[in-house]
Amino acid sequence: MRKKKNPIFGLNLAGNYLHRLPEEVTSLLHLRAINLSRNRFRRFPEALAAVAALETIDLEENEITEVPVEKLASMASLQSLNLRANPVGPEARLLVRPLVPFDLLGSRGARASSPEG
Repeated sequence: MRKKKNPIFGLNLAGNYLHRLPEEVTSLLHLRAINLSRNRFRRFPEALAAVAALETIDLEENEITEVPVEKLASMASLQSLNLRANPVGPEARLLVRPLVPFDLLGSRGARASSPEG
């Protein structure tokens, strides 16, 4: 008798000093939320774009400087990306906002500016 595997909907890998995404994550077809906060990522883990059901990505407190706008725009289910406390420049956030239909949370030392001022 073969055991049926239960799908994984959420994965918490926070605080593990990761600098690379484990390859197995891309095989989690039902994954909706992943917490990769407080790790050592210097680049956005682009392999996450292959996880079609992913709705929430938490990358708070990493070392990410650039955001792959095209990859994020291709993630149809993505609703929330937390990049707080990362050295992402304000220009990256300006590029992402009009192209990506989800909430991009702020980064260290940056404030969202209003159109009025």
